Amino acid sequence: MEWRNVVGDKADGNAMADVTPIVYVVDDDVSVREALEALICEAGWQACVFATAREFLSYPQSSAPSCLVLDVSLPDLNGLDLQQQLAIDRCELPIIFITGYGDVPMTVRAMKAGAIEFLTKPFGDEVLLNTIRNAIQRSSVALSHVAELQVLRERHGSLSTREREVMALVVTGLMNKQVGGELGISEITVKAHRGRAMRKMGARSLADLVNIAAKLGISSHN
Repeated sequence: MEWRNVVGDKADGNAMADVTPIVYVVDDDVSVREALEALICEAGWQACVFATAREFLSYPQSSAPSCLVLDVSLPDLNGLDLQQQLAIDRCELPIIFITGYGDVPMTVRAMKAGAIEFLTKPFGDEVLLNTIRNAIQRSSVALSHVAELQVLRERHGSLSTREREVMALVVTGLMNKQVGGELGISEITVKAHRGRAMRKMGARSLADLVNIAAKLGISSHN
């Protein structure tokens, strides 16, 4: 497998603190790989280049903000098929397609599947660099959302069964008395469970708790 990982200074302030973004490149043309590697490293990002989709898939995933610059025509798994596979287990990875030729159906398929850009060779360096910056920003935001959701899930997991039940009913808009009627407990007990749930979830208000529940996909049936 051919890959090179070159660390440079952070390309911009959008990157996560102390983490250099990674730009993956998958292209079977060695001259293109080398040119893109040099361009990416000069911009201050890390570059990981691969000749085939299989090589890329076998490479360990990183938690750093990242994007994939992907050629459509590859010797094993083509770029569009790789995109489809990544949509299952790496949906947060932004994809920038590059190709020596392209047609409307191909472009439409790639964009509908979530690609952020479809560039036809030759393209200017700044066009690609600006697209990469946008992709890394998207990746950084997505990773922040994933981290936030993980924290919320852990907090929700710390709730007792009754606290979860009370929270699920409260966020639907029911009053404490109504929640008590649903669960067969007193209003005072509901208030106690509700207060503990809010503290554990880090909610400062009912509105906060409702927003948290929405992020977790919680309903009265959870």
